[in-house]
Amino acid sequence: MRKACLALLLAASVTPAFAQDKTFDLKISHWVPASHPLQKSLEDWAAAVERDSGGTIKGKVFPAQQLGKAFDHYDMARDGIADVTYVNPGYQPGRFPIIGAGELPFLVSDAKGGSMGLDAWYRKYAEKEMKDVKYCLAFVHSPSSFHSRTKKIVVPEDVKGLKIRPAHATMANFVTSLGGTNVQSSAPEVRDIIERGVADGVTFPWGSLVLFGIDKVTKYHMDAPLYVTTFVFVMNKDKYNAMSDKQKAAIDKNCTTEMAGVVGEHWGKFEDAGIDKVKAEEGHEVYKLNPEQTASWKKAAEPLVKTWGDGVKKTGADPDAALADLKASLKKHNALAE
Repeated sequence: MRKACLALLLAASVTPAFAQDKTFDLKISHWVPASHPLQKSLEDWAAAVERDSGGTIKGKVFPAQQLGKAFDHYDMARDGIADVTYVNPGYQPGRFPIIGAGELPFLVSDAKGGSMGLDAWYRKYAEKEMKDVKYCLAFVHSPSSFHSRTKKIVVPEDVKGLKIRPAHATMANFVTSLGGTNVQSSAPEVRDIIERGVADGVTFPWGSLVLFGIDKVTKYHMDAPLYVTTFVFVMNKDKYNAMSDKQKAAIDKNCTTEMAGVVGEHWGKFEDAGIDKVKAEEGHEVYKLNPEQTASWKKAAEPLVKTWGDGVKKTGADPDAALADLKASLKKHNALAE
């Protein structure tokens, strides 16, 4: 009898250990400097997941292309080189056509609402367009425009003959349609290519312009909400599928439209503060567009909608319905540009 009781006590003492979830250490990779606001956003995201998983999912953030090049971050998540990655879908033209709607000029007015509007809209497309990974969330930075070194860009015709590093595929198409030449590079390489004369200008958000030192090699800055860039956090599918239901719930809780807004707002405030920083520097001209100039840019951008739509049709989706839904989502979150 005593032996039986001891056996039962022993079994009771070890049962919790068997029930406990396996611990996961996530490698979280991005390609901007550790001083960029995205670093803290990903650290906060990892801390929230750790808390919600009861400490069984931990994460370490690897900044500045430590685990791989900026262009490779989607494939890094797919292949398990990293577990969670920060991706600019527009770095690979034609690969993710649907989310490219968020890149269309004069569409998004605000980083927080724009992030929530984009994410809420894209969720029904993400599973097909980004099927190799677990989609987490999408977001945008604050609207921005052209920054150039030797020539002031005021109307679309001013782009003709210039070499521009575009933010993404849509801006690349825009530059080409205006008679400019695209120079491809990731964000960390922009200062160097302008300094060496490989590029004459760039489309880039304001705070990051200062962070990457691009303000040191540019002089003219258009203050207009010409474009935003779409980004996503994605996760390795095998790693997610290996987790318990409780752990998956911890990930899912932090892969929401609300979290997209948190990330977008944090980054947006950083970018918005950059305008005054550039204005305060000597030798810089920051200029706004008048209504006629703005109208000329909007008219010049109209063909981009058709180009985007042609790409979407190849996926079997309806571009007119998709764009209408995106505008409705942005309007719902007070981020549809007028």
